[in-house]
Amino acid sequence: MREAGRPETGSLDGIRWDERGLVPAIVQDDLSKEVLMLAYMNEESLRRSLETGETWFWSRSRGELWHKGATSGHTQRIVSIRYDCDGDALLVRVRPNGPACHTGTYTCFTHPVTVEGEGTEEAVSDRFAPLGRLEEIIARRHAERPEGSYTTYLFEKGVDKILKKVGEETSEVIIAAKNPGTAELRSETADLLYHLMVLMRERGLSLDEVLGELDRRHGPAASDRPRPSDRPGKKRAK
Repeated sequence: MREAGRPETGSLDGIRWDERGLVPAIVQDDLSKEVLMLAYMNEESLRRSLETGETWFWSRSRGELWHKGATSGHTQRIVSIRYDCDGDALLVRVRPNGPACHTGTYTCFTHPVTVEGEGTEEAVSDRFAPLGRLEEIIARRHAERPEGSYTTYLFEKGVDKILKKVGEETSEVIIAAKNPGTAELRSETADLLYHLMVLMRERGLSLDEVLGELDRRHGPAASDRPRPSDRPGKKRAK
């Protein structure tokens, strides 16, 4: 078990430093899985990252160590660090405290390149893609806090306001379900899902964790487990 507050990592012996003593570090939001930035680490910055639990890098242009967020306050709490099969790149998963980019955007990767071909069609066919996009949008609002955004408003008001909205939207779903047709129910359910995902971001819970819980309950291996009503402490339905 790793020490509380320390990032998850293993042996560092497999890291291959380049001729300058550097290794590229890809920084990823641990909750939304969005890639935030690419920077470089040397042995000293990696050591400080592990010791402090926040990202430190080596600036190639300034020739010095830099602590991400030291001046802006937009620090990155490290969740885990891994290196790839060749040992020449790091993946640093973090919980960001604000935008990753110096321009004030949630991620440094903001310039899309148009891709044509089958890959685009496959991405569009993912039926859960809207949830992934919504999680990314909410993560951006949480980091950037643009003025006039309803999501920004919820984050600024805090968890109590978000919980109130979740309660209100739950009631709206119940009312819509009693009415004829499904259009109203569809709309209210979408509102509830949105507010639940805002709550998840506020509380540091990722969509992957929820999907993982569903998979544990209802995935292929779940057929051999007791049903929820058969678990100890649960009353069986009469």
